[in-house]
Amino acid sequence: MTYSSNATGILLAAGLGTRFDPSGLHNKLLATLTDGTPVVFQSARRLLAVSSEVVAVVRPGAEKLADVLNKAGCNVIFSVDAERGMGATLAAAVRATSEADGWLVALGDMPWIEAATYEAVARALDGGEALAAPFYRGKRGHPVGFGIAHREALGALDGDAGARGIFTTHKPFEVVVDDPNSLRDVDLPSDLRPA
Repeated sequence: MTYSSNATGILLAAGLGTRFDPSGLHNKLLATLTDGTPVVFQSARRLLAVSSEVVAVVRPGAEKLADVLNKAGCNVIFSVDAERGMGATLAAAVRATSEADGWLVALGDMPWIEAATYEAVARALDGGEALAAPFYRGKRGHPVGFGIAHREALGALDGDAGARGIFTTHKPFEVVVDDPNSLRDVDLPSDLRPA
């Protein structure tokens, strides 16, 4: 670890991924990258490189996913609220870590984000920014940093909009990055191919 953030990492890994596999038989987060690493394991390790404490949120019944995340080094929580969407899942994680100094929030299906991007967002957050996000060519990506000023709003989130409402009322500190992977996720099996 080259930089250790004060923020608690949150890895959101409770989605169904129905676009990846409409049948629901194959969890995209357990799909493997070209080197054989599960998508979610690499996403977790990238976040753990800057946040020594990472809470990963999964839905009840996702024991295999939880096992992979535990092996990566995450503390796993099962959220019954996951069925209500990403906002409810994020809220559950924030409530479970309410004593944190801030949160660095990443998505389980974004395994290619560069270490420098995580570090840059973490440094902005640790430097006092209340809301920080990477921007690649003018587009906001991930991970996103939230300071304690947003604790109450994050803990009250619900539904599938995630934290979009916070971004409509607060302008994030723009961390300009040269990392197209801050925008790249896995939605379809074809997304696993090298860019």
